[in-house]
Amino acid sequence: MVVPVAPEWWHAMGDPQLDRIIADALAGNPSLDEAAARERIAQALVGNFRAGLLPDVAVNASTVDQLLSEKYIYPAPLAGSWKWMSNIEADLGYSLDLAGRQKTILQSARAFAHVNDLEREATRVSLSGSVAQAYVNLARAEAQARLARDFAASRETTLKLVETRRAAALTTEGDVVAARALLAQARQAVVRAEGARATMVHALAALAGRGPDYYASIQPSQLDFNTALPVPQDLPADLLGRRADLLAARVQVDMAIAGEKIAKADFYPNVNLRAFIGTQALGIGSAFTGSALTAGVGPAIHLPIFSGGAISARYKAAVAGSDMRIAQYNGAVVKAVKEAADALSAVETNLADAAQQAQVVANLEKTVALDRLRNEAGLSARFEVLGSGERLLSARQSQLDLAADGALRRIQLLIALGGGFTPLPDSAAGHPAASSPR
Repeated sequence: MVVPVAPEWWHAMGDPQLDRIIADALAGNPSLDEAAARERIAQALVGNFRAGLLPDVAVNASTVDQLLSEKYIYPAPLAGSWKWMSNIEADLGYSLDLAGRQKTILQSARAFAHVNDLEREATRVSLSGSVAQAYVNLARAEAQARLARDFAASRETTLKLVETRRAAALTTEGDVVAARALLAQARQAVVRAEGARATMVHALAALAGRGPDYYASIQPSQLDFNTALPVPQDLPADLLGRRADLLAARVQVDMAIAGEKIAKADFYPNVNLRAFIGTQALGIGSAFTGSALTAGVGPAIHLPIFSGGAISARYKAAVAGSDMRIAQYNGAVVKAVKEAADALSAVETNLADAAQQAQVVANLEKTVALDRLRNEAGLSARFEVLGSGERLLSARQSQLDLAADGALRRIQLLIALGGGFTPLPDSAAGHPAASSPR
């Protein structure tokens, strides 16, 4: 089966630094290292069960200095004496696997290995998505800090102007106090944004599996919220079929059905062929003579007749396990559909919300400009300009948050669809809801 490896979707975010951080995360994350170790264990199990379909050949040799019993089959003068008992034997064993038990076990082991591979891919998509979302929040904090610094600079200019006007008795002390409060709020926004950026830097280093020495390597982002990870106009309905977690759940259904077949095979006879050739002799040198040759060949049959209901109980448990896996898979499909639908709705809602917020900002910019003109003409108080400026700052902060949230929603949609907006050329990627084979 082909593993639907998710493409490097993060390149569509348009930031080389993000590409580097995700590459570091995928190269050194403990979760992926653990998944890789499980995959190697699963492959070893496949090799072990594959051996069950092949002949088993072994050579055994022994020589023992043994006291021969006087009350056994040995005649005098051998009875009661010490003799070397030598045995050299080559054994061949081969299971006919008439019920297909070994083949089914091998198929189940291969499916187990594939599940581990798919789970590793699911971890890869989840990890890259977590890094991308943390990076968006890093860029959000940087943008908020720039916005707050710009407003702080504007507030400083305004405060100086108000203080000058107050010294000339052209305004009141209340306007000075208001201007100082707004400057303090702008500076507070800078402090909070810089703190948020530091938190995101720490988060990105942890996701990359690195320590504090990694912090300095994270420079200001180049992310553009509005153009990062564009969503196509039309999303194919079968994109959910690429999700590695769903594929893993579907393979687990196949494993459970294989478990039924394995349990059912216990009702049938088990036939093995056994052959051996070697030498048996009294004494070491005699073991290498032609007259010491011994050989044999024949079948060995195991036929279950009465097991106290143990075989039947194991089969019923396997059937119940298969039904459970089918129910879990169908539940996972329903959950995945909901996640994708919710993510798509969130993207659409964000677009509409951002459009309305753009109008709010545009109207507030006009209001600030008009208030400034009215104030310069002596038709309004200075605090009206300060108040409208405060509303504009808040509106621009909300607009920036909506843009960052839009990038986050698109990442979440991509994760819900298994790591991309483009179908993969994998005919085995899509699976309908599972049902019981019985």
